[in-house]
Amino acid sequence: MKKLQNHLIGVDQGDVALFADFEDGGLMWTGTGPREKRRTVQFSEPFRSIPAVHLTTSLLDADTHSAVRVELTARNITPQGFDILCRTWLDTRIARMRVSWMAIGSLSHEDDWDVQ
Repeated sequence: MKKLQNHLIGVDQGDVALFADFEDGGLMWTGTGPREKRRTVQFSEPFRSIPAVHLTTSLLDADTHSAVRVELTARNITPQGFDILCRTWLDTRIARMRVSWMAIGSLSHEDDWDVQ
């Protein structure tokens, strides 16, 4: 559990078009085997420390002739941003994907002291 010890809490959110591989014959649509797409997201302002990040699929356009296999994770989370990582494998074909995200964490305040 992430415990927030600050009275100033920030919530940042967005919706990202991760890929549209059907448009140009990209690997998520035409390939087989392990494949991945990654996209970096920058927060609108930095958090004081590493925030909690939640992802959800807001659009998944996939071929239905095989099982839809998708792993969606947030990686490399920092106070400034994170990477969205989407993986698929075997014969799954994904035409396009959009991801909604939300980050919740402590924000810096002008009254904070930096004692070293």
